[in-house]
Amino acid sequence: MGEVKARIGVYPGTFDPITLGHMDIIRRGAKLVDKLVIGVTTNIAKSPMFSDEERLEMVRRECAGIDAEIVVTGFNSLLMDFAEAQGASIIVRGLRAVADFEYEYQMAGMNQQINGRVETVFLMADVCLQPIASRLVKEIALYGGPIDKFVGPMVRDEVVARVEKLGRKGG
Repeated sequence: MGEVKARIGVYPGTFDPITLGHMDIIRRGAKLVDKLVIGVTTNIAKSPMFSDEERLEMVRRECAGIDAEIVVTGFNSLLMDFAEAQGASIIVRGLRAVADFEYEYQMAGMNQQINGRVETVFLMADVCLQPIASRLVKEIALYGGPIDKFVGPMVRDEVVARVEKLGRKGG
């Protein structure tokens, strides 16, 4: 028999900032593959709070304690081109709600048309983590609200420091 090919998955996102919901999907997604590549990208439709390099470092640090082969890298291309370059056969996506599903279903269909060799796997977020969204974490932080339940302690400190640097909205 030939050599068994490692199963590689890609989990793409902006991770601005990385949340406990992201971490849940990373931990669970890593169990499905031999190697999980976390692709940190910039969504041009979003204005990030943190630079590409800051987000890469944040994700690397948060994933350091996970007992799995995880590689964190940036990308700025079509997801399917990135997946192909990584040798991935699986795209891991997290779902929080029906609205997520509609968007992700459309994206998976488009990606299937671009590259039928890569499957999209959806993981439902843990029930207690379903409402968490980076966008809402940033909004709560900008108004001085507590974000402890949504992000890890070091990420919380980084978000709070960035908000202080930007000047809080609330007053």
